[in-house]
Amino acid sequence: MNTDEFEEITEEQDGDQELFEHYKVTADKGQEPLRIDKFLMNRVQNATRTKIQQAAENGNILVNTKAVKSNYKVKPHDVITVVFSHPPREIELIPQNIPINVVYEDDDLIIINKDPGMVVHPGYGNYKGTLVNALVYHFQNLPINKSGATVEITEKSKELASIRPGLVHRLDKNTSGIMVVAKSEVAMVKLAQDFFDRNLDRKYIALVWGDFDEDSGTVTGNIGRHLKDRKKMDVFPEGSEEGKHAVTHYKVLERFGYVTLIECKLETGRTHQIRAHMQHISHPLFNDDTYGGNRILKGTTFSKYRQFVDNCFELMPRHALHAKSLGFNHPKTGKFIHFDSEIPKDMQSVIDKWRKYSHSVNIEDDAVDEDHSKIKKGTK
Repeated sequence: MNTDEFEEITEEQDGDQELFEHYKVTADKGQEPLRIDKFLMNRVQNATRTKIQQAAENGNILVNTKAVKSNYKVKPHDVITVVFSHPPREIELIPQNIPINVVYEDDDLIIINKDPGMVVHPGYGNYKGTLVNALVYHFQNLPINKSGATVEITEKSKELASIRPGLVHRLDKNTSGIMVVAKSEVAMVKLAQDFFDRNLDRKYIALVWGDFDEDSGTVTGNIGRHLKDRKKMDVFPEGSEEGKHAVTHYKVLERFGYVTLIECKLETGRTHQIRAHMQHISHPLFNDDTYGGNRILKGTTFSKYRQFVDNCFELMPRHALHAKSLGFNHPKTGKFIHFDSEIPKDMQSVIDKWRKYSHSVNIEDDAVDEDHSKIKKGTK
Protein backbone atom coordinates (compact mmCIF):
# COMPACT_ATOMS: atom_id res chain seq x y z
CA MET A 1 0.00 0.00 0.00
CA ASN A 2 1.27 3.46 -0.96
CA THR A 3 1.99 5.45 2.20
CA ASP A 4 0.89 8.67 0.51
CA GLU A 5 -2.55 7.14 0.03
CA PHE A 6 -2.73 6.31 3.72
CA GLU A 7 -2.00 9.96 4.51
CA GLU A 8 -5.38 10.85 2.97
CA ILE A 9 -7.48 8.67 5.27
CA THR A 10 -8.01 11.41 7.85
CA GLU A 11 -10.53 13.08 5.53
CA GLU A 12 -14.22 12.45 6.19
CA GLN A 13 -15.69 10.29 3.46
CA ASP A 14 -18.47 11.62 1.23
CA GLY A 15 -21.54 9.43 1.45
CA ASP A 16 -22.25 9.99 -2.24
CA GLN A 17 -19.09 8.24 -3.36
CA GLU A 18 -18.22 4.60 -3.83
CA LEU A 19 -15.65 2.93 -1.61
CA PHE A 20 -12.39 1.66 -3.10
CA GLU A 21 -10.21 -1.03 -1.59
CA HIS A 22 -6.65 0.16 -0.93
CA TYR A 23 -5.31 -2.55 1.36
CA LYS A 24 -6.39 -6.10 2.23
CA VAL A 25 -4.91 -8.78 4.44
CA THR A 26 -6.18 -11.98 6.07
CA ALA A 27 -4.99 -12.74 9.59
CA ASP A 28 -3.12 -16.02 10.07
CA LYS A 29 -4.84 -18.95 11.76
CA GLY A 30 -2.46 -18.54 14.70
CA GLN A 31 -3.06 -14.80 15.13
CA GLU A 32 -3.06 -13.74 18.78
CA PRO A 33 -5.64 -11.09 19.83
CA LEU A 34 -4.15 -7.71 18.91
CA ARG A 35 -5.62 -4.24 18.57
CA ILE A 36 -6.18 -3.48 14.91
CA ASP A 37 -4.29 -0.17 15.06
CA LYS A 38 -1.19 -2.03 16.26
CA PHE A 39 -1.83 -4.82 13.74
CA LEU A 40 -1.86 -2.37 10.82
CA MET A 41 1.13 -0.41 12.11
CA ASN A 42 3.17 -3.57 11.73
CA ARG A 43 2.07 -3.97 8.11
CA VAL A 44 1.71 -0.51 6.57
CA GLN A 45 5.06 1.16 6.17
CA ASN A 46 5.39 4.63 7.75
CA ALA A 47 1.71 4.81 8.77
CA THR A 48 1.35 6.42 12.19
CA ARG A 49 -0.93 4.98 14.84
CA THR A 50 -2.78 8.30 15.04
CA LYS A 51 -3.71 8.21 11.36
CA ILE A 52 -4.78 4.57 11.59
CA GLN A 53 -6.99 5.43 14.56
CA GLN A 54 -8.51 8.34 12.64
CA ALA A 55 -9.17 6.07 9.68
CA ALA A 56 -11.02 3.66 11.97
CA GLU A 57 -13.00 6.56 13.45
CA ASN A 58 -14.07 7.59 9.94
CA GLY A 59 -15.21 4.04 9.13
CA ASN A 60 -12.43 3.32 6.64
CA ILE A 61 -11.19 0.12 8.31
CA LEU A 62 -13.34 -2.97 7.82
CA VAL A 63 -13.10 -6.42 9.33
CA ASN A 64 -15.11 -9.05 7.48
CA THR A 65 -16.87 -6.16 5.63
CA LYS A 66 -17.95 -4.41 8.88
CA ALA A 67 -16.48 -1.11 10.07
CA VAL A 68 -14.54 -1.41 13.34
CA LYS A 69 -12.94 0.98 15.82
CA SER A 70 -9.23 1.09 16.55
CA ASN A 71 -9.57 -1.01 19.73
CA TYR A 72 -10.96 -3.99 17.81
CA LYS A 73 -8.93 -7.15 18.55
CA VAL A 74 -7.85 -8.97 15.40
CA LYS A 75 -8.68 -12.69 15.48
CA PRO A 76 -7.51 -15.64 13.36
CA HIS A 77 -8.80 -15.58 9.76
CA ASP A 78 -10.15 -12.02 10.03
CA VAL A 79 -10.21 -10.30 6.63
CA ILE A 80 -9.05 -6.70 7.12
CA THR A 81 -9.55 -4.09 4.41
CA VAL A 82 -8.82 -0.37 4.28
CA VAL A 83 -11.24 1.50 1.99
CA PHE A 84 -11.46 5.13 0.86
CA SER A 85 -13.82 7.16 -1.32
CA HIS A 86 -11.03 7.76 -3.88
CA PRO A 87 -9.57 5.07 -6.13
CA PRO A 88 -6.12 3.56 -5.62
CA ARG A 89 -3.61 5.25 -7.86
CA GLU A 90 -2.74 1.97 -9.49
CA ILE A 91 -6.23 1.40 -10.94
CA GLU A 92 -6.02 1.11 -14.71
CA LEU A 93 -9.05 0.95 -16.96
CA ILE A 94 -9.10 -2.20 -19.06
CA PRO A 95 -11.24 -2.06 -22.23
CA GLN A 96 -13.54 -5.09 -22.38
CA ASN A 97 -15.86 -6.24 -25.14
CA ILE A 98 -19.01 -6.31 -23.01
CA PRO A 99 -22.37 -5.84 -24.79
CA ILE A 100 -24.28 -2.68 -23.87
CA ASN A 101 -27.75 -1.58 -24.92
CA VAL A 102 -27.35 1.76 -26.73
CA VAL A 103 -30.73 3.50 -27.11
CA TYR A 104 -29.45 6.67 -28.79
CA GLU A 105 -26.15 8.19 -29.88
CA ASP A 106 -24.96 11.43 -31.46
CA ASP A 107 -21.70 13.40 -31.48
CA ASP A 108 -22.23 14.62 -27.91
CA LEU A 109 -23.86 11.89 -25.90
CA ILE A 110 -24.89 8.26 -25.60
CA ILE A 111 -28.10 6.99 -24.00
CA ILE A 112 -27.80 3.52 -22.48
CA ASN A 113 -30.41 1.20 -21.02
CA LYS A 114 -28.35 -0.51 -18.32
CA ASP A 115 -29.08 -4.15 -17.55
CA PRO A 116 -29.55 -5.21 -13.93
CA GLY A 117 -26.46 -6.84 -12.44
CA MET A 118 -23.96 -4.59 -14.24
CA VAL A 119 -21.67 -2.47 -12.06
CA VAL A 120 -21.33 1.04 -13.53
CA HIS A 121 -17.69 1.83 -12.73
CA PRO A 122 -14.67 0.14 -11.11
CA GLY A 123 -14.73 0.29 -7.34
CA TYR A 124 -14.46 -1.73 -4.14
CA GLY A 125 -14.49 -5.38 -5.23
CA ASN A 126 -15.35 -4.64 -8.88
CA TYR A 127 -12.37 -3.66 -10.99
CA LYS A 128 -13.39 -5.39 -14.22
CA GLY A 129 -16.60 -6.22 -16.04
CA THR A 130 -18.14 -2.80 -15.44
CA LEU A 131 -20.05 -0.46 -17.73
CA VAL A 132 -17.01 1.82 -17.87
CA ASN A 133 -14.83 -1.08 -19.03
CA ALA A 134 -17.37 -1.62 -21.82
CA LEU A 135 -17.56 2.10 -22.68
CA VAL A 136 -13.82 2.52 -23.12
CA TYR A 137 -13.87 -0.50 -25.46
CA HIS A 138 -16.81 0.63 -27.62
CA PHE A 139 -16.18 4.39 -27.58
CA GLN A 140 -12.84 6.14 -27.88
CA ASN A 141 -11.68 9.27 -26.04
CA LEU A 142 -14.58 9.69 -23.62
CA PRO A 143 -14.11 12.92 -21.66
CA ILE A 144 -13.14 13.50 -18.04
CA ASN A 145 -14.87 16.32 -16.21
CA LYS A 146 -12.13 18.94 -15.88
CA SER A 147 -12.18 22.47 -14.54
CA GLY A 148 -14.70 24.74 -16.23
CA ALA A 149 -17.91 23.42 -14.71
CA THR A 150 -19.60 25.42 -11.99
CA VAL A 151 -19.51 22.25 -9.90
CA GLU A 152 -16.45 22.33 -7.65
CA ILE A 153 -13.66 20.29 -9.19
CA THR A 154 -10.88 19.20 -6.85
CA GLU A 155 -7.73 17.19 -7.49
CA LYS A 156 -9.42 14.29 -5.71
CA SER A 157 -12.52 14.47 -7.92
CA LYS A 158 -10.33 14.68 -11.05
CA GLU A 159 -8.64 11.47 -9.98
CA LEU A 160 -12.03 9.89 -9.34
CA ALA A 161 -13.34 11.04 -12.73
CA SER A 162 -10.34 9.49 -14.46
CA ILE A 163 -11.86 6.05 -13.89
CA ARG A 164 -15.36 7.23 -14.82
CA PRO A 165 -14.91 8.62 -18.34
CA GLY A 166 -18.10 10.11 -19.74
CA LEU A 167 -20.17 9.45 -16.63
CA VAL A 168 -22.19 12.25 -15.09
CA HIS A 169 -24.38 9.98 -12.96
CA ARG A 170 -24.66 6.31 -12.10
CA LEU A 171 -27.06 3.53 -11.10
CA ASP A 172 -26.60 0.83 -8.50
CA LYS A 173 -25.44 -2.57 -9.73
CA ASN A 174 -28.89 -4.16 -9.49
CA THR A 175 -30.84 -1.11 -10.63
CA SER A 176 -31.69 -1.18 -14.33
CA GLY A 177 -32.57 1.64 -16.65
CA ILE A 178 -31.72 4.79 -18.59
CA MET A 179 -28.31 6.45 -18.27
CA VAL A 180 -26.64 9.25 -20.22
CA VAL A 181 -22.91 9.23 -21.07
CA ALA A 182 -21.07 12.29 -22.40
CA LYS A 183 -18.94 11.97 -25.54
CA SER A 184 -17.44 15.46 -25.52
CA GLU A 185 -15.91 17.61 -22.81
CA VAL A 186 -18.49 20.36 -23.40
CA ALA A 187 -21.31 17.85 -23.02
CA MET A 188 -19.66 16.47 -19.90
CA VAL A 189 -19.53 19.88 -18.23
CA LYS A 190 -23.10 20.90 -19.20
CA LEU A 191 -24.66 17.56 -18.27
CA ALA A 192 -22.76 17.45 -14.97
CA GLN A 193 -24.10 20.92 -14.17
CA ASP A 194 -27.68 19.88 -15.05
CA PHE A 195 -27.46 16.88 -12.76
CA PHE A 196 -25.94 18.99 -10.00
CA ASP A 197 -28.74 21.56 -10.34
CA ARG A 198 -31.38 18.81 -10.83
CA ASN A 199 -32.37 20.56 -14.05
CA LEU A 200 -33.82 17.39 -15.55
CA ASP A 201 -36.81 15.05 -15.47
CA ARG A 202 -35.93 11.64 -14.08
CA LYS A 203 -38.40 8.97 -12.98
CA TYR A 204 -37.98 5.55 -11.39
CA ILE A 205 -40.36 2.63 -11.00
CA ALA A 206 -40.15 0.57 -7.80
CA LEU A 207 -42.02 -2.34 -6.28
CA VAL A 208 -42.09 -1.95 -2.50
CA TRP A 209 -43.45 -3.87 0.46
CA GLY A 210 -46.75 -2.80 2.02
CA ASP A 211 -49.67 -0.59 1.07
CA PHE A 212 -49.91 3.20 1.40
CA ASP A 213 -52.69 5.19 3.05
CA GLU A 214 -52.18 8.00 0.55
CA ASP A 215 -51.76 8.08 -3.22
CA SER A 216 -48.65 10.23 -3.13
CA GLY A 217 -46.13 11.58 -0.66
CA THR A 218 -42.66 12.95 -0.01
CA VAL A 219 -39.80 11.55 2.05
CA THR A 220 -37.30 14.06 3.42
CA GLY A 221 -34.24 13.09 5.44
CA ASN A 222 -30.47 13.34 5.26
CA ILE A 223 -28.75 10.36 3.66
CA GLY A 224 -25.23 9.29 4.62
CA ARG A 225 -23.23 6.15 5.17
CA HIS A 226 -24.52 3.87 7.90
CA LEU A 227 -22.45 4.38 11.01
CA LYS A 228 -21.78 0.65 11.45
CA ASP A 229 -22.21 -0.89 8.00
CA ARG A 230 -20.29 1.20 5.46
CA LYS A 231 -21.78 -0.70 2.52
CA LYS A 232 -25.24 0.75 3.09
CA MET A 233 -26.76 4.16 3.63
CA ASP A 234 -28.89 5.43 6.49
CA VAL A 235 -31.40 8.24 6.95
CA PHE A 236 -30.70 10.97 9.50
CA PRO A 237 -32.91 13.87 10.69
CA GLU A 238 -33.08 17.02 8.58
CA GLY A 239 -30.47 19.46 9.83
CA SER A 240 -28.32 16.67 11.24
CA GLU A 241 -24.55 16.83 10.84
CA GLU A 242 -24.77 13.31 9.46
CA GLY A 243 -25.45 12.79 5.78
CA LYS A 244 -26.71 15.19 3.12
CA HIS A 245 -30.13 16.69 2.42
CA ALA A 246 -32.30 14.34 0.36
CA VAL A 247 -35.89 14.51 -0.92
CA THR A 248 -37.85 11.76 -2.69
CA HIS A 249 -41.36 12.26 -4.12
CA TYR A 250 -43.47 9.18 -4.82
CA LYS A 251 -46.90 8.31 -6.15
CA VAL A 252 -48.81 5.04 -6.20
CA LEU A 253 -49.21 3.47 -9.63
CA GLU A 254 -50.85 0.18 -8.66
CA ARG A 255 -51.74 -1.55 -5.41
CA PHE A 256 -51.36 -5.30 -4.94
CA GLY A 257 -52.31 -5.50 -1.26
CA TYR A 258 -49.07 -6.70 0.27
CA VAL A 259 -46.82 -4.82 -2.18
CA THR A 260 -47.25 -1.58 -4.15
CA LEU A 261 -45.93 -0.35 -7.48
CA ILE A 262 -44.78 3.27 -7.19
CA GLU A 263 -43.14 5.98 -9.26
CA CYS A 264 -40.33 7.99 -7.65
CA LYS A 265 -38.98 11.38 -8.61
CA LEU A 266 -35.84 12.71 -6.94
CA GLU A 267 -35.08 16.26 -5.92
CA THR A 268 -31.58 15.15 -4.94
CA GLY A 269 -29.31 12.36 -6.15
CA ARG A 270 -27.83 10.61 -3.13
CA THR A 271 -26.39 7.10 -3.08
CA HIS A 272 -29.16 4.51 -2.55
CA GLN A 273 -31.62 7.38 -2.05
CA ILE A 274 -34.83 5.58 -3.04
CA ARG A 275 -33.78 2.36 -1.31
CA ALA A 276 -32.83 4.08 1.95
CA HIS A 277 -35.82 6.44 1.99
CA MET A 278 -38.30 3.63 1.31
CA GLN A 279 -36.85 1.51 4.09
CA HIS A 280 -37.01 4.56 6.37
CA ILE A 281 -40.81 4.78 5.92
CA SER A 282 -41.17 0.99 6.36
CA HIS A 283 -41.66 0.23 2.65
CA PRO A 284 -38.35 -1.38 1.60
CA LEU A 285 -37.93 -2.37 -2.02
CA PHE A 286 -39.07 -5.87 -2.86
CA ASN A 287 -36.12 -8.30 -2.64
CA ASP A 288 -33.62 -5.63 -1.55
CA ASP A 289 -31.13 -7.73 0.41
CA THR A 290 -29.28 -4.66 1.71
CA TYR A 291 -32.30 -2.91 3.19
CA GLY A 292 -34.35 -5.86 4.43
CA GLY A 293 -36.70 -6.38 1.52
CA ASN A 294 -35.51 -9.91 0.75
CA ARG A 295 -37.85 -11.54 3.27
CA ILE A 296 -41.63 -11.65 3.65
CA LEU A 297 -42.63 -8.40 5.36
CA LYS A 298 -46.36 -8.38 4.59
CA GLY A 299 -48.92 -11.10 3.98
CA THR A 300 -49.93 -14.39 5.49
CA THR A 301 -48.06 -17.29 7.02
CA PHE A 302 -49.67 -19.82 4.69
CA SER A 303 -47.16 -22.06 2.95
CA LYS A 304 -48.68 -21.37 -0.49
CA TYR A 305 -48.12 -17.64 0.02
CA ARG A 306 -44.54 -18.19 1.19
CA GLN A 307 -43.91 -20.30 -1.89
CA PHE A 308 -45.41 -17.61 -4.11
CA VAL A 309 -43.07 -14.94 -2.68
CA ASP A 310 -40.05 -17.26 -2.89
CA ASN A 311 -40.88 -17.85 -6.56
CA CYS A 312 -40.94 -14.09 -7.11
CA PHE A 313 -37.56 -13.73 -5.38
CA GLU A 314 -36.13 -16.46 -7.61
CA LEU A 315 -37.61 -14.92 -10.74
CA MET A 316 -36.06 -11.53 -9.91
CA PRO A 317 -32.93 -12.08 -7.77
CA ARG A 318 -32.34 -8.35 -7.18
CA HIS A 319 -34.14 -5.31 -5.80
CA ALA A 320 -37.14 -4.07 -7.79
CA LEU A 321 -35.97 -0.67 -9.03
CA HIS A 322 -35.81 0.61 -12.62
CA ALA A 323 -34.76 4.04 -13.93
CA LYS A 324 -37.72 4.34 -16.29
CA SER A 325 -37.14 7.69 -18.00
CA LEU A 326 -34.76 10.62 -18.31
CA GLY A 327 -35.32 14.02 -19.88
CA PHE A 328 -32.87 16.93 -20.13
CA ASN A 329 -31.74 19.78 -22.36
CA HIS A 330 -29.36 18.65 -25.08
CA PRO A 331 -25.91 20.04 -24.20
CA LYS A 332 -25.35 21.42 -27.72
CA THR A 333 -28.77 22.36 -29.11
CA GLY A 334 -30.48 23.23 -25.84
CA LYS A 335 -33.55 21.33 -27.04
CA PHE A 336 -35.34 19.21 -24.42
CA ILE A 337 -34.99 15.52 -25.19
CA HIS A 338 -36.65 12.64 -23.37
CA PHE A 339 -35.94 8.91 -23.27
CA ASP A 340 -38.11 6.14 -21.89
CA SER A 341 -37.46 2.44 -21.36
CA GLU A 342 -39.45 -0.72 -20.87
CA ILE A 343 -39.41 -2.36 -17.47
CA PRO A 344 -36.99 -5.35 -17.66
CA LYS A 345 -38.48 -8.80 -18.10
CA ASP A 346 -37.53 -10.04 -14.62
CA MET A 347 -39.20 -7.11 -12.85
CA GLN A 348 -42.21 -7.07 -15.20
CA SER A 349 -42.76 -10.80 -14.62
CA VAL A 350 -42.85 -10.24 -10.86
CA ILE A 351 -45.26 -7.30 -11.24
CA ASP A 352 -47.51 -9.49 -13.41
CA LYS A 353 -47.46 -12.28 -10.83
CA TRP A 354 -48.44 -9.88 -8.03
CA ARG A 355 -51.20 -8.39 -10.19
CA LYS A 356 -52.62 -11.85 -10.88
CA TYR A 357 -52.29 -12.84 -7.22
CA SER A 358 -54.05 -9.70 -5.95
CA HIS A 359 -56.90 -10.20 -8.43
CA SER A 360 -57.36 -13.87 -7.58
CA VAL A 361 -57.16 -13.50 -3.80
CA ASN A 362 -59.19 -11.16 -1.62
CA ILE A 363 -56.48 -9.68 0.58
CA GLU A 364 -58.89 -8.82 3.40
CA ASP A 365 -60.37 -12.34 3.41
CA ASP A 366 -56.82 -13.68 3.27
CA ALA A 367 -55.98 -11.83 6.48
CA VAL A 368 -59.18 -13.04 8.19
CA ASP A 369 -58.43 -16.63 7.20
CA GLU A 370 -54.95 -16.27 8.70
CA ASP A 371 -56.42 -14.96 11.99
CA HIS A 372 -58.82 -17.90 12.15
CA SER A 373 -55.92 -20.27 11.52
CA LYS A 374 -54.00 -18.72 14.43
CA ILE A 375 -57.02 -19.04 16.73
CA LYS A 376 -57.38 -22.73 15.93
CA LYS A 377 -53.70 -23.24 16.70
CA GLY A 378 -53.97 -21.28 19.94
CA THR A 379 -51.49 -18.62 18.78
CA LYS A 380 -53.74 -15.63 19.24
